[in-house]
Amino acid sequence: MTGLTIRRVAGALGAELGGVDLAEPLDSDTIAAIRAALNAHQVIFFRDQTLGAEQQLAFGRRFGPLNVHPYVAGMADHPEVMEIIKEPTDKLNFGGGWHSDMSFLETPSIGSILYAVQTPEFGGDTLFASQAAAYDALSEGLKATLEGLRAVHSAGMEYSAKGASAQKRASMQVAEAEGLAGEFIHPVVKVHPETGRKALYVNPAFTMRFDGWTRKESKALLDQLFEHSRQEAFTCRFSWRDGSVAFWDNRQVWHYALNDYPGQRRHMRRVTVDPV
Repeated sequence: MTGLTIRRVAGALGAELGGVDLAEPLDSDTIAAIRAALNAHQVIFFRDQTLGAEQQLAFGRRFGPLNVHPYVAGMADHPEVMEIIKEPTDKLNFGGGWHSDMSFLETPSIGSILYAVQTPEFGGDTLFASQAAAYDALSEGLKATLEGLRAVHSAGMEYSAKGASAQKRASMQVAEAEGLAGEFIHPVVKVHPETGRKALYVNPAFTMRFDGWTRKESKALLDQLFEHSRQEAFTCRFSWRDGSVAFWDNRQVWHYALNDYPGQRRHMRRVTVDPV
């Protein structure tokens, strides 16, 4: 492997990688270097890529099997590929709140790879927040308390009839999850299987309550963690251009797609990597 460059973009997380064409078959050393960069920086970015759906699928599969979203229809020929589109007539975007992709599954995804097909003239940036940095900044007493807790995650709220993700959009087919979404329990503190680094694993979209607690009992501590975890010091911001790619680790990163480009079209394409 030669030519791969890495430039950090913020203190807590994020790096831009250059010198690689993701549309080409990549050797094992290059894939290993990209994986190492993802582990180190939690979210990595690439510019000036030209990826068809099949090329994006091929790249994603180098990191693990790909997920088929249970509520959002994928491409007809490639169900693993989600097209995330906001038409000029749409008021609400998809992903417009802090969350971790697929934490509502029994076996959550490890990462998401998002490719920009068409970006608006202005706006449409994505914010990322390191939940590893958020965990590190907690007091030792609160860390000890959280270590013994598990939390209940579900798509039942976000993909309900009133949930933001399930709202009708001109170019996306999204199913409501009411009556269908299960509840799955995950540790509140997740240990990264490759680095051993600890991170908070709760998020406003899909975490319902602590296991064994009521929602009312859980609310104060969850709200405190949510407020803490989106502090500016833990974040970075990515400004998209056509052909940009972001690859983030859902085990230790939240993200938030900004909805600040009214009357413009934004077309993204996502594949989501599951554990092996």
